[in-house]
Amino acid sequence: MLNDFAKLETFLTVVREKSFSKASAKLGISQPAVTQQMKFIEDYLDVQIVDRKKNGIKLTKEGQILHSIALKIEKCVSNAEKDLLKIMNKSTTFVFGASFIIGNYILPRFLNNLKENIRNDVSINVSVSHEAIEDLLDKKIDIALVENYISNDDIIYREWMEDEIVIFSNQKLPTKAKAEDLLSYKWVCRNPESNTRLLFKDSLEKANYPDCDTFNVTSEVTSATTIVQTVLHSDKNDTPTVSIVSRNAIESLLKAGALYESRIGNQKMIRKLYIAYRKDRKHDAFIENVVDYLLKMK
Repeated sequence: MLNDFAKLETFLTVVREKSFSKASAKLGISQPAVTQQMKFIEDYLDVQIVDRKKNGIKLTKEGQILHSIALKIEKCVSNAEKDLLKIMNKSTTFVFGASFIIGNYILPRFLNNLKENIRNDVSINVSVSHEAIEDLLDKKIDIALVENYISNDDIIYREWMEDEIVIFSNQKLPTKAKAEDLLSYKWVCRNPESNTRLLFKDSLEKANYPDCDTFNVTSEVTSATTIVQTVLHSDKNDTPTVSIVSRNAIESLLKAGALYESRIGNQKMIRKLYIAYRKDRKHDAFIENVVDYLLKMK
């Protein structure tokens, strides 16, 4: 079993995520495949290594011992991969395709360390999610970082991080907005086809709030940057102008006190962000190294 680290990686991911289903999403494989690999380990060792509970999993005594061993193996494998990459030392540019929020506000946080880690230059093509996936399939980019899961049999998706969408304004807002608050504001809305707007509509419905189509909409905008700038420069002495955007896009302005955030009652608008790459590069050393780095640095 030790010469097949994939099964141990599955085990470690199950422990970290405390869930077979979450491990499945992280690894980009089906839940039955996760279950099958865990069963293989237990059959191989002839012991039970995890107890599956309603609120997650719990390691048995033997599972705890295996976990300690697997962590040591993982560290050795990681160090060996870095040494292999030094030998390969390809003089290439690793190309990311990224949606606007990821490419402009999230990925730049990791670029310097990433370049040092893979010992290659890095380039980012910023577009919308479906265009990044098309570029991935056309082999124009190496990895796509996207906000939407666009099903395709030739692509592996790995859950990366969560992105929160917030209501924001250049005037102070209630931390937990009520329905009447949202109806009183001037809105700069995302275009109707926007996934951000669809998430907003879904969150309003779950909170039993009015649909955003009934709000006082002054304009519809497609660009997150344009939305932020429009709200930022709106009249502070008038009715608050508000919109929705990824918190990552306005984090520095929130800290500076230039913008203020609010949420729909007790709800948080959360969406998943994904790392995507082609199945034919599943065992590519550069792809694996970059994916592992991103998953650890989220």
